[in-house]
Amino acid sequence: MTTSRQLEIPFADGRSGSGPATWGQRAIWDVVNRLAPADRPRYNIGTAAPLDPGLPLPVVLAALGHLLHLHDSLHTRLLPEPDGSGLRQTVDPAGTLPVPVRDLPADTDRAGLGAAGAALHEDLTGRAFDCGAEWPVRVGLVVADGLVRHISLVLSHTAVDGTGMGLLVRDLTALALGADPAAVRAGRTTQQPLEEAGFQTSERGRKRDANARAHTLRKLRAAPDRLFPPAPAADPAARFPNAVLSSPALLRAVDTVAAAHRAGSSAVLLAATAAMTARLAGRPDAVLQVVVNNRFLSGLTDAVSVIAGDALLHLQDADGEFGAAVRRTHAASIAAYRHAYYDRRLLDAEIERLTADRVPLADRSCVFNDTRDLLPGGLTAPDPAVAGAGADGATTLDWPVDFDPRPGLTYALDAQRTPTALQLAMTADPALLPRPAMERFLRGIEELVLTEERALRP
Repeated sequence: MTTSRQLEIPFADGRSGSGPATWGQRAIWDVVNRLAPADRPRYNIGTAAPLDPGLPLPVVLAALGHLLHLHDSLHTRLLPEPDGSGLRQTVDPAGTLPVPVRDLPADTDRAGLGAAGAALHEDLTGRAFDCGAEWPVRVGLVVADGLVRHISLVLSHTAVDGTGMGLLVRDLTALALGADPAAVRAGRTTQQPLEEAGFQTSERGRKRDANARAHTLRKLRAAPDRLFPPAPAADPAARFPNAVLSSPALLRAVDTVAAAHRAGSSAVLLAATAAMTARLAGRPDAVLQVVVNNRFLSGLTDAVSVIAGDALLHLQDADGEFGAAVRRTHAASIAAYRHAYYDRRLLDAEIERLTADRVPLADRSCVFNDTRDLLPGGLTAPDPAVAGAGADGATTLDWPVDFDPRPGLTYALDAQRTPTALQLAMTADPALLPRPAMERFLRGIEELVLTEERALRP
């Protein structure tokens, strides 16, 4: 018989303070609050996994308490200024974190534990956060025979991006396995959110913001304003298919090609994505809106915060010789990432003014997001909604779900990693990229990288 209870983790003597929200906090706050209430949970960031053979409940609770002291973003609330002029963050020095627990019989099998954990995770992820009234973190535990056998960790996107969640998982794993909290703290030397906001409001921070926005606006003016020709008879209500290509061969090949060309592995995937965009659009260049998180920005790679930046990448001659394209993409992406740290509200206002003046601006409808390695092993589990590679190691292509229409999107491509394969998950407007074109796109990325790897072999 399953029973439910709620524990509380007491928190005291933490760091505290109040100040303006960071650019990232404000950007995600704006996006989430523009959504209908039912859609807001989509911006929660969560991970859940079995713990085998399990950890004693007091050990896990103590590790979570240490985690709260380690990262201010976990006990920070966000509230609009009384005059509506901005958003403030308040770091609470004390409070409690509620922890729902599902207690199962000691002889519950793995399937039963997994089902209970999945149900608890669904409940925690399915509710939006009230970031003014509650801390932006939820934890749920499944316990059997005194041992925590499944854990769910869910955060508001106003607190972390994917990299930040990965760092939290890494720190929680270390603390639960007995690491000294002081040693873990010593390894986290980057800014807390209030410190980050302090930099952003400084003269140096304002100059960085102005330079980044000026760079982005130059790119917006220079890149083509349309890649794919408009569909003559598009159905605005048509659902957007989601395709997932799982390739064990790509898992190795991407790193091999990156090393040979002294480029990052993201640059390899970006170059292949740009090449296929150019081919299917029937033009020589490609424009990609690249999602940027902490790990791409110097000084913030260990920060548990949210960046919420986008880099505009314009690649000319995108379908040229692939090795050269990888090297050019690597160089271009470094500059783009450096200029992806800005005040989004100010950039959006400038874009709105230019649009009102009918200034042609770059096509920003093709989105690339490299989410590989954001969550380290230990507390993570494969997403059951994403198909895996075939048992024989062959590439597979699956169509797991269709989404509601996404206005202004041609496609969104996510690079993901499982223990056995590199996955490319693509959602696209069927009027511009019908299913056969989506398959050609994904298989084309794989073929470009694998062909380059074969050419590099002695």
